[in-house]
Amino acid sequence: MQEFRLPDPGEGLTEAEIVTWRVKPGDTVHVNDVLLEVETAKSLVELPSPFEGTVEALLAEEGQTVEVGTPIIRVSGGDPDAVETAADTADTVAVDDDGGAVLVGYGVRGGAETRRRKPQTVRSVPAPSAPARPASVPAASAAPVIAKPPTRKLAKDLSVDIATVTGTGLAGEVTRQDVVAAAEQVKVFRNLSAPEWSGGREERIPVKGVRKVIAQGMVDSAFTAPHVSVFTDVDATRTMEFVKRLKASPDFADVKVSPLLIMAKAILWAIRRSPQVNSTFTGDELVVHHYVNLGIAAATPRGLLVPNIKDAQEMSLLQLATALQQLTTTAREGRTQPADMQHGTFTITNIGVFGMDTGTPILNPGETGIIALGTIRQKPWVVDGEVRPRWVTTVGGSFDHRAIDGDVISRFVADVASILEEPALLLD
Repeated sequence: MQEFRLPDPGEGLTEAEIVTWRVKPGDTVHVNDVLLEVETAKSLVELPSPFEGTVEALLAEEGQTVEVGTPIIRVSGGDPDAVETAADTADTVAVDDDGGAVLVGYGVRGGAETRRRKPQTVRSVPAPSAPARPASVPAASAAPVIAKPPTRKLAKDLSVDIATVTGTGLAGEVTRQDVVAAAEQVKVFRNLSAPEWSGGREERIPVKGVRKVIAQGMVDSAFTAPHVSVFTDVDATRTMEFVKRLKASPDFADVKVSPLLIMAKAILWAIRRSPQVNSTFTGDELVVHHYVNLGIAAATPRGLLVPNIKDAQEMSLLQLATALQQLTTTAREGRTQPADMQHGTFTITNIGVFGMDTGTPILNPGETGIIALGTIRQKPWVVDGEVRPRWVTTVGGSFDHRAIDGDVISRFVADVASILEEPALLLD
């Protein structure tokens, strides 16, 4: 009998929430099979099995928050001396004096729970690429749905029954695009009527995980850094024409192109002209970064995440488009890792996708500037003394007034606006 204790997924955290069990009592599990998903304060993590055998009991429930080192599943059978580990999680698995498995490099909480057997009891075996299933396992009565775990998670978050989705991938695999397309169809019908209130007069939602971290970060930022916000309306007609040309270009055939790409490139250009906005105010000094880790605020099923593109200033337009696509896809699928959200230097929030014209964003903690891109819509605009329909947007931003004066702020936002008005300036 072996117990698997909740490890720290390499983040130095003390607790995590059980999100989804992938197994149930009676199931046969193999080394590297995903046992469950847990949500920490930073990311959604899949935990693989270090054992093989039969699941005897699940020791924690979905939605329960447990401390690192707490036993969460009991497995019987198998060979306890053939313990292996998930290839993408750790190098070895140790068995402590109480018989519980602990991923080496993760550790367990508390002194008494960190005891280990002597080094010779620790074994490491290369993880098999595809563990064979015993022939005695009966085949399912219906064809199983072929889909990767992130795709299943996305379907769950979007309220899509994945069993009803027709897969277009290899061997009928349900892809992310299949799920999104099905969700769009569901949304059309769902929007025809408003749902009824459910579950009594009030609902109480515990503040934990990502929501707790967001709440604390926003309070710290709002009441530490004196925010100042500025806005300007922009004729973005040439940006829309430029985006259209890029979409028709063979070089951009495999990546998504949107006005956000031009905004990102405009910010990188404007930062070179006003580097103070890409800094960190420590109280004793202003640390001006000569690189840009460009954060993109992303609304995900887990809440607001701000992953960033490392060294974005070194990227071509095509490279930046590819990085934006990878970043947003990963965030929506709930696979953003903690390292992807660390060490950001400047942030974009695209509120235009929600139909908003402008807003007053709060700074990402540790940064001195954030730009908000509003929706781009046709409006009457005066051109050469005549009123014409043009594609118009509002560019706004918030800045830490301890670090940046009003002239620098105004010049920076004006530079961003000038690129949206004439993207050809990027070629200079």
